[in-house]
Amino acid sequence: MHACPKNQPRCAWGGSTRARPVSDAPIDLDKHRGISAQKATDIRRAIAEVEANATLLRERQSAVENELLSVPATCWPEAVAKARYVLNLYAASLAAADTRHRDLVASVLADLTRLCAETSTT
Repeated sequence: MHACPKNQPRCAWGGSTRARPVSDAPIDLDKHRGISAQKATDIRRAIAEVEANATLLRERQSAVENELLSVPATCWPEAVAKARYVLNLYAASLAAADTRHRDLVASVLADLTRLCAETSTT
């Protein structure tokens, strides 16, 4: 049995309970686990990151929409920007097979771009 200093209590193995020096280097716990556990952790981390990004995107989108609702357009380019935003929202909600409506949205967006460019050059 190891002898402990007088002012130090004994621990179960007979040595001192004095703290050992702590290293500042992080320990990579993943290398001590199996591949499947590592993959599961990676998937959980990726899902958490995607959810956080989705939440941030929804918050930013809501802020943009609130601004679009509260501030009226003062010129045609601003009105076109609002219409473009709404049309892109609509196009994103369309089914992939709905090519007719996708083509219609693309045509309207092209018209808006062309007319806006013609207005700014005159």
